[in-house]
Amino acid sequence: MAEVSQGGAEQLKAPLHPKHWPIWLGVGLLALLTRLPFSWQLGIGKGIGLLLHKVAGSRRRIAEVNMEICFPEKTPAERDALVRQIFIDNGIGLMETFMGWFRDPQWLAARTDFIGFDKVREAQNNGQGVMLLGAHYSMLDLAGSLVSTVQRVSVSYRPQDNPVMNYVMERNRGRLYDECLTRKDIRGFIRTLRQGNVLWYAQDQDFGRKNSIFVNFFGHPAATITATSRIAKAGKALVMPMTYFRKDDNSGYTVTVHDPLPIPSGDDAADAQMANDFIETQLREHPSQYLWLHKRFKTTVDPEMKKGSIYRKKK
Repeated sequence: MAEVSQGGAEQLKAPLHPKHWPIWLGVGLLALLTRLPFSWQLGIGKGIGLLLHKVAGSRRRIAEVNMEICFPEKTPAERDALVRQIFIDNGIGLMETFMGWFRDPQWLAARTDFIGFDKVREAQNNGQGVMLLGAHYSMLDLAGSLVSTVQRVSVSYRPQDNPVMNYVMERNRGRLYDECLTRKDIRGFIRTLRQGNVLWYAQDQDFGRKNSIFVNFFGHPAATITATSRIAKAGKALVMPMTYFRKDDNSGYTVTVHDPLPIPSGDDAADAQMANDFIETQLREHPSQYLWLHKRFKTTVDPEMKKGSIYRKKK
Protein backbone atom coordinates (compact mmCIF):
# COMPACT_ATOMS: atom_id res chain seq x y z
CA MET A 1 0.00 0.00 0.00
CA ALA A 2 1.30 3.41 -0.93
CA GLU A 3 2.20 6.07 1.56
CA VAL A 4 0.86 9.60 1.16
CA SER A 5 2.82 12.68 2.14
CA GLN A 6 1.93 14.39 5.40
CA GLY A 7 0.14 17.25 3.66
CA GLY A 8 -1.95 14.78 1.69
CA ALA A 9 -2.64 12.55 4.70
CA GLU A 10 -4.21 15.46 6.53
CA GLN A 11 -6.75 15.80 3.71
CA LEU A 12 -7.74 12.15 3.42
CA LYS A 13 -10.86 12.69 5.51
CA ALA A 14 -13.66 12.84 2.95
CA PRO A 15 -15.22 16.33 2.59
CA LEU A 16 -18.92 15.58 3.11
CA HIS A 17 -20.41 19.05 3.60
CA PRO A 18 -23.65 19.47 1.58
CA LYS A 19 -22.01 22.14 -0.56
CA HIS A 20 -19.81 19.37 -2.00
CA TRP A 21 -22.68 17.02 -2.85
CA PRO A 22 -23.06 18.15 -6.50
CA ILE A 23 -19.37 17.39 -7.10
CA TRP A 24 -19.73 13.99 -5.42
CA LEU A 25 -22.69 13.33 -7.73
CA GLY A 26 -20.57 14.17 -10.78
CA VAL A 27 -17.71 11.99 -9.56
CA GLY A 28 -20.12 9.13 -8.92
CA LEU A 29 -21.61 9.44 -12.40
CA LEU A 30 -18.20 9.43 -14.08
CA ALA A 31 -17.13 6.47 -11.95
CA LEU A 32 -20.20 4.55 -13.16
CA LEU A 33 -19.42 5.45 -16.76
CA THR A 34 -16.04 3.74 -16.42
CA ARG A 35 -17.91 0.43 -16.34
CA LEU A 36 -19.03 0.93 -19.93
CA PRO A 37 -17.17 -0.62 -22.88
CA PHE A 38 -13.87 1.10 -23.71
CA SER A 39 -15.00 2.47 -27.08
CA TRP A 40 -18.12 3.96 -25.48
CA GLN A 41 -16.01 5.76 -22.91
CA LEU A 42 -13.83 7.28 -25.63
CA GLY A 43 -17.01 8.45 -27.36
CA ILE A 44 -18.30 10.03 -24.16
CA GLY A 45 -14.95 11.72 -23.64
CA LYS A 46 -15.07 13.11 -27.15
CA GLY A 47 -18.56 14.48 -26.49
CA ILE A 48 -17.38 16.14 -23.26
CA GLY A 49 -14.47 17.69 -25.13
CA LEU A 50 -16.66 19.05 -27.91
CA LEU A 51 -19.10 20.50 -25.38
CA LEU A 52 -16.29 22.22 -23.50
CA HIS A 53 -14.89 23.53 -26.78
CA LYS A 54 -18.21 25.31 -27.29
CA VAL A 55 -18.82 26.64 -23.77
CA ALA A 56 -15.39 27.02 -22.09
CA GLY A 57 -14.37 30.24 -23.79
CA SER A 58 -11.54 31.15 -21.42
CA ARG A 59 -9.91 27.73 -21.77
CA ARG A 60 -10.37 27.82 -25.53
CA ARG A 61 -8.58 31.18 -25.55
CA ILE A 62 -5.64 29.64 -23.63
CA ALA A 63 -5.36 26.81 -26.13
CA GLU A 64 -5.60 29.23 -29.06
CA VAL A 65 -2.79 31.42 -27.73
CA ASN A 66 -0.63 28.37 -27.03
CA MET A 67 -1.14 27.21 -30.61
CA GLU A 68 -0.30 30.66 -32.00
CA ILE A 69 2.95 30.65 -30.01
CA CYS A 70 3.97 27.04 -30.63
CA PHE A 71 2.74 26.44 -34.18
CA PRO A 72 3.07 29.79 -36.00
CA GLU A 73 3.76 27.90 -39.25
CA LYS A 74 0.19 26.56 -39.30
CA THR A 75 -2.64 28.49 -40.91
CA PRO A 76 -5.40 29.91 -38.68
CA ALA A 77 -7.75 27.19 -39.94
CA GLU A 78 -5.21 24.48 -39.10
CA ARG A 79 -4.74 25.92 -35.61
CA ASP A 80 -8.50 26.11 -35.07
CA ALA A 81 -8.80 22.43 -36.04
CA LEU A 82 -5.96 21.58 -33.68
CA VAL A 83 -7.62 23.45 -30.80
CA ARG A 84 -10.81 21.47 -31.42
CA GLN A 85 -8.84 18.22 -31.34
CA ILE A 86 -7.08 19.33 -28.14
CA PHE A 87 -10.46 19.66 -26.45
CA ILE A 88 -11.49 16.25 -27.76
CA ASP A 89 -8.31 14.62 -26.48
CA ASN A 90 -8.56 16.36 -23.12
CA GLY A 91 -12.21 15.33 -22.85
CA ILE A 92 -11.14 11.75 -23.49
CA GLY A 93 -8.34 12.40 -21.00
CA LEU A 94 -10.96 13.20 -18.36
CA MET A 95 -12.58 9.81 -18.93
CA GLU A 96 -9.12 8.21 -18.90
CA THR A 97 -8.41 9.85 -15.54
CA PHE A 98 -11.47 8.18 -14.07
CA MET A 99 -10.58 4.90 -15.76
CA GLY A 100 -7.24 5.11 -13.96
CA TRP A 101 -8.87 5.92 -10.64
CA PHE A 102 -11.84 3.56 -10.63
CA ARG A 103 -10.90 0.54 -12.74
CA ASP A 104 -8.42 -2.24 -12.08
CA PRO A 105 -5.36 -1.32 -14.21
CA GLN A 106 -5.22 -4.86 -15.57
CA TRP A 107 -8.39 -4.01 -17.49
CA LEU A 108 -6.41 -2.07 -20.10
CA ALA A 109 -2.96 -3.61 -19.67
CA ALA A 110 -3.54 -5.96 -22.60
CA ARG A 111 -4.30 -2.91 -24.79
CA THR A 112 -1.02 -1.26 -23.82
CA ASP A 113 2.45 -1.56 -25.31
CA PHE A 114 5.10 -1.11 -22.59
CA ILE A 115 8.47 -0.23 -24.11
CA GLY A 116 11.83 0.31 -22.44
CA PHE A 117 11.06 -0.71 -18.86
CA ASP A 118 13.94 -3.18 -19.01
CA LYS A 119 16.26 -0.13 -18.82
CA VAL A 120 14.62 0.89 -15.56
CA ARG A 121 15.00 -2.55 -14.05
CA GLU A 122 18.61 -2.73 -15.19
CA ALA A 123 19.42 0.54 -13.43
CA GLN A 124 17.71 -0.63 -10.26
CA ASN A 125 19.57 -3.93 -10.38
CA ASN A 126 22.74 -1.84 -10.37
CA GLY A 127 21.53 -0.06 -7.23
CA GLN A 128 20.62 3.20 -8.97
CA GLY A 129 17.43 5.17 -8.60
CA VAL A 130 15.54 6.34 -11.70
CA MET A 131 13.68 9.58 -12.31
CA LEU A 132 11.04 9.00 -14.96
CA LEU A 133 10.73 12.46 -16.50
CA GLY A 134 7.13 12.73 -17.60
CA ALA A 135 4.91 15.54 -18.86
CA HIS A 136 1.26 16.51 -18.72
CA TYR A 137 0.11 14.46 -21.67
CA SER A 138 -3.66 14.07 -21.62
CA MET A 139 -3.72 10.45 -20.38
CA LEU A 140 -1.44 11.14 -17.42
CA ASP A 141 -3.46 9.47 -14.65
CA LEU A 142 -4.37 6.45 -16.72
CA ALA A 143 -0.71 6.10 -17.68
CA GLY A 144 0.22 5.94 -14.02
CA SER A 145 -2.35 3.24 -13.41
CA LEU A 146 -1.04 1.21 -16.35
CA VAL A 147 2.61 1.67 -15.34
CA SER A 148 1.77 0.25 -11.91
CA THR A 149 1.15 -3.12 -13.59
CA VAL A 150 4.78 -3.40 -14.74
CA GLN A 151 6.83 -1.15 -12.46
CA ARG A 152 6.73 -0.01 -8.84
CA VAL A 153 6.92 3.77 -8.79
CA SER A 154 6.56 6.81 -6.53
CA VAL A 155 4.97 9.98 -7.89
CA SER A 156 5.10 13.70 -7.35
CA TYR A 157 1.88 15.69 -7.55
CA ARG A 158 0.24 19.01 -6.83
CA PRO A 159 -2.74 18.83 -4.44
CA GLN A 160 -5.99 19.92 -6.06
CA ASP A 161 -7.75 23.07 -4.90
CA ASN A 162 -11.13 21.36 -4.80
CA PRO A 163 -11.29 19.21 -1.63
CA VAL A 164 -13.52 16.54 -3.18
CA MET A 165 -11.31 16.06 -6.22
CA ASN A 166 -8.20 16.14 -4.03
CA TYR A 167 -9.62 13.42 -1.76
CA VAL A 168 -10.63 11.23 -4.70
CA MET A 169 -7.26 11.76 -6.42
CA GLU A 170 -5.15 11.01 -3.34
CA ARG A 171 -7.24 8.01 -2.30
CA ASN A 172 -7.09 6.38 -5.72
CA ARG A 173 -3.48 7.24 -6.48
CA GLY A 174 -2.57 5.92 -3.05
CA ARG A 175 -3.57 2.40 -4.01
CA LEU A 176 -1.35 2.40 -7.10
CA TYR A 177 1.97 3.90 -6.08
CA ASP A 178 4.69 3.27 -3.52
CA GLU A 179 4.54 6.89 -2.37
CA CYS A 180 2.62 10.01 -3.36
CA LEU A 181 4.82 13.02 -2.64
CA THR A 182 3.72 16.62 -3.01
CA ARG A 183 5.79 18.58 -5.49
CA LYS A 184 7.48 20.56 -2.70
CA ASP A 185 8.74 17.45 -0.90
CA ILE A 186 12.25 17.62 -2.36
CA ARG A 187 13.73 15.67 0.54
CA GLY A 188 11.24 12.88 -0.12
CA PHE A 189 12.23 12.78 -3.79
CA ILE A 190 15.91 12.53 -2.95
CA ARG A 191 15.32 9.88 -0.30
CA THR A 192 13.33 7.60 -2.56
CA LEU A 193 15.89 7.91 -5.38
CA ARG A 194 18.82 7.21 -3.09
CA GLN A 195 17.01 4.08 -1.97
CA GLY A 196 17.19 2.86 -5.56
CA ASN A 197 13.51 3.45 -6.26
CA VAL A 198 11.70 5.02 -9.20
CA LEU A 199 10.23 8.53 -9.07
CA TRP A 200 7.84 9.84 -11.72
CA TYR A 201 8.38 13.59 -12.01
CA ALA A 202 7.33 16.39 -14.37
CA GLN A 203 8.77 19.89 -14.85
CA ASP A 204 6.58 21.09 -17.71
CA GLN A 205 4.21 23.53 -16.01
CA ASP A 206 4.64 27.19 -15.21
CA PHE A 207 5.13 27.48 -11.44
CA GLY A 208 6.13 31.13 -11.51
CA ARG A 209 9.37 33.06 -11.50
CA LYS A 210 10.79 31.69 -8.23
CA ASN A 211 13.02 28.63 -8.73
CA SER A 212 12.54 28.87 -12.51
CA ILE A 213 14.68 29.98 -15.41
CA PHE A 214 13.61 30.97 -18.90
CA VAL A 215 14.50 28.50 -21.62
CA ASN A 216 12.83 27.93 -24.96
CA PHE A 217 9.77 25.78 -25.49
CA PHE A 218 8.69 25.75 -29.13
CA GLY A 219 11.04 28.69 -29.65
CA HIS A 220 9.39 30.84 -26.98
CA PRO A 221 10.87 31.56 -23.52
CA ALA A 222 9.03 29.54 -20.88
CA ALA A 223 9.51 29.60 -17.12
CA THR A 224 10.96 26.15 -16.39
CA ILE A 225 11.87 24.80 -12.98
CA THR A 226 15.46 23.67 -12.43
CA ALA A 227 14.73 21.18 -9.65
CA THR A 228 15.09 18.23 -12.04
CA SER A 229 18.87 18.61 -12.17
CA ARG A 230 19.27 19.19 -8.45
CA ILE A 231 17.06 16.26 -7.47
CA ALA A 232 18.76 13.90 -9.91
CA LYS A 233 22.20 14.95 -8.67
CA ALA A 234 21.33 14.68 -4.97
CA GLY A 235 19.47 11.42 -5.54
CA LYS A 236 22.29 9.97 -7.68
CA ALA A 237 19.63 8.98 -10.21
CA LEU A 238 19.36 8.35 -13.91
CA VAL A 239 16.89 10.63 -15.71
CA MET A 240 14.83 8.71 -18.26
CA PRO A 241 12.03 10.45 -20.16
CA MET A 242 8.73 8.59 -20.22
CA THR A 243 5.97 9.20 -22.76
CA TYR A 244 2.39 7.93 -22.85
CA PHE A 245 0.01 8.36 -25.75
CA ARG A 246 -3.22 6.93 -27.06
CA LYS A 247 -2.69 5.01 -30.28
CA ASP A 248 -3.83 6.75 -33.45
CA ASP A 249 -6.56 4.17 -34.05
CA ASN A 250 -7.83 4.48 -30.45
CA SER A 251 -7.26 0.76 -29.90
CA GLY A 252 -5.08 1.28 -26.82
CA TYR A 253 -1.93 2.95 -25.53
CA THR A 254 1.83 3.11 -25.84
CA VAL A 255 3.93 3.82 -22.75
CA THR A 256 7.63 4.26 -23.51
CA VAL A 257 10.71 4.74 -21.34
CA HIS A 258 13.37 6.42 -23.46
CA ASP A 259 17.15 6.34 -23.15
CA PRO A 260 18.59 8.40 -20.28
CA LEU A 261 19.24 12.10 -20.76
CA PRO A 262 22.65 13.40 -19.66
CA ILE A 263 21.11 15.19 -16.67
CA PRO A 264 22.60 16.60 -14.52
CA SER A 265 25.21 18.05 -16.83
CA GLY A 266 26.41 20.71 -14.42
CA ASP A 267 24.48 23.41 -16.27
CA ASP A 268 20.90 23.82 -15.00
CA ALA A 269 19.85 25.93 -17.98
CA ALA A 270 21.18 23.37 -20.46
CA ASP A 271 19.40 20.59 -18.56
CA ALA A 272 16.08 22.48 -18.53
CA GLN A 273 16.42 23.18 -22.25
CA MET A 274 17.22 19.51 -22.92
CA ALA A 275 14.06 18.40 -21.13
CA ASN A 276 11.90 21.00 -22.91
CA ASP A 277 13.37 19.99 -26.27
CA PHE A 278 12.50 16.35 -25.62
CA ILE A 279 8.88 17.20 -24.78
CA GLU A 280 8.63 19.47 -27.83
CA THR A 281 9.84 16.65 -30.09
CA GLN A 282 7.14 14.37 -28.71
CA LEU A 283 4.41 16.98 -29.06
CA ARG A 284 5.25 17.65 -32.68
CA GLU A 285 4.28 14.02 -33.26
CA HIS A 286 1.23 14.09 -30.94
CA PRO A 287 0.28 17.79 -30.80
CA SER A 288 -3.23 17.40 -29.40
CA GLN A 289 -2.52 14.90 -26.60
CA TYR A 290 -1.25 17.47 -24.14
CA LEU A 291 -2.62 19.82 -21.50
CA TRP A 292 -2.57 22.88 -23.74
CA LEU A 293 -5.44 24.25 -21.60
CA HIS A 294 -2.74 25.23 -19.07
CA LYS A 295 -1.13 28.70 -19.30
CA ARG A 296 2.33 27.37 -20.13
CA PHE A 297 3.64 30.88 -20.90
CA LYS A 298 1.89 32.63 -18.01
CA THR A 299 5.11 34.02 -16.51
CA THR A 300 6.93 36.35 -18.87
CA VAL A 301 10.58 37.30 -19.11
CA ASP A 302 9.62 40.92 -18.41
CA PRO A 303 8.86 41.09 -14.65
CA GLU A 304 6.76 44.20 -15.27
CA MET A 305 4.26 42.26 -17.34
CA LYS A 306 1.32 40.88 -15.39
CA LYS A 307 1.09 37.08 -15.16
CA GLY A 308 -1.03 35.59 -17.90
CA SER A 309 -1.30 38.87 -19.81
CA ILE A 310 -0.56 37.20 -23.15
CA TYR A 311 -3.73 35.12 -22.74
CA ARG A 312 -6.02 38.12 -22.52
CA LYS A 313 -8.18 38.93 -25.49
CA LYS A 314 -6.91 41.86 -27.50
CA LYS A 315 -9.26 44.80 -27.50
